[in-house]
Amino acid sequence: MKYYLIAGEPSGDALGARLMQAIRKQDLAAQFYGIGGDSMQEQGLTSLFNISELAVMGIAEVIPSIPKILRRIRETITHIQTIEPDVIVTIDSWSFSARIHKKVRALKLGIPQVHYVAPQVWAWKKKRARTMYKYIDLLLTLFPNEPRYFTPYHLDARFVGHPVIESAIVNGQKDKGKFKDKYHIKGKLMLVLPGSRHNEVARLLPDFLAVVRQMQNKYHDISYVIPTVSTVSEQVKRMVVESGLPIRVVEGETERHLAFQDADVAIAASGTVALELAIVNVPHIIAYKVPKLTEWVARRFLHIQFVNLSNILLGREIVPELLQQDCTPDNILQYVERFLTQKQPYERQMEGFEKVRLLLGMGEQTPSDNAAAAILKLIRHNDDI
Repeated sequence: MKYYLIAGEPSGDALGARLMQAIRKQDLAAQFYGIGGDSMQEQGLTSLFNISELAVMGIAEVIPSIPKILRRIRETITHIQTIEPDVIVTIDSWSFSARIHKKVRALKLGIPQVHYVAPQVWAWKKKRARTMYKYIDLLLTLFPNEPRYFTPYHLDARFVGHPVIESAIVNGQKDKGKFKDKYHIKGKLMLVLPGSRHNEVARLLPDFLAVVRQMQNKYHDISYVIPTVSTVSEQVKRMVVESGLPIRVVEGETERHLAFQDADVAIAASGTVALELAIVNVPHIIAYKVPKLTEWVARRFLHIQFVNLSNILLGREIVPELLQQDCTPDNILQYVERFLTQKQPYERQMEGFEKVRLLLGMGEQTPSDNAAAAILKLIRHNDDI
């Protein structure tokens, strides 16, 4: 069968790649088309264009990109009509995905439509839950509490688990020590993770670099590495070179996974990467800031106590969140030093991370297999009709 998959950013690209692997186990002749990044293309996706064009976030960044995004939506709809797939699966990025689904539904093509990763209606825009059934046939959620927001509004919503628990990072304990051995690292290793979008890197990496500069002057047994992705790799490399700091920049999933296995502490942008750190027991803090306009909108419309997913799942703060004016080199350094020198903050995070793993479905059938099975069942049901 032909599967049309659409991922709007690197985290969705990783989910899409694992989903493709799971689908292929159940459909050996599967053909994949759509929009994806390096990971999905490595799994055989014929991508209409690279997702780096869609990886924008925040009002100030999105507005200038609107004409290009609208053009890409039109091209995608035309491509879907040409391919005539058996199913359309959008992954995350609901603002972009919704426009695709609405246009496809209006064309009455009879193609089953799926969205993977529920929009965070528990945080804002709760009204979206009431209308999604009009445009999609199935919603696959990553968190166990999410289906209840959608099922009252006639949408088939199923918790499949979070694919982060099946990543090589999580299942790579046998690789522990390989990264430090490869780069002859004798002491501790600190990860610096400034995000996967250009605007995130531009805002966060200068502060993260300032933290490394201060730490370099105080600690002589710590090495620093930035595992980056293709969408921002050149930008990251340039900024690191300009800083003159001894920070190693690595690319590719293998290097990234090995670095996570050997990390002793990390500073990171918010997002899926924070879950990966939690699942492999890397003590970390979250530091993040957005433009003033985006902050104003967020404060007005977001109804959440935390932004970090581990904190949200547990309903309490186990990962420090340094946001906006609190996201400063001095504040970040203070928390990093606590993890390096104090036992209690470390143990508190480890206890919380164990609970996070259980909530995400660790130990059961893989989330990607669950998602693939639900998608194939939908296709077969549609064929029977």
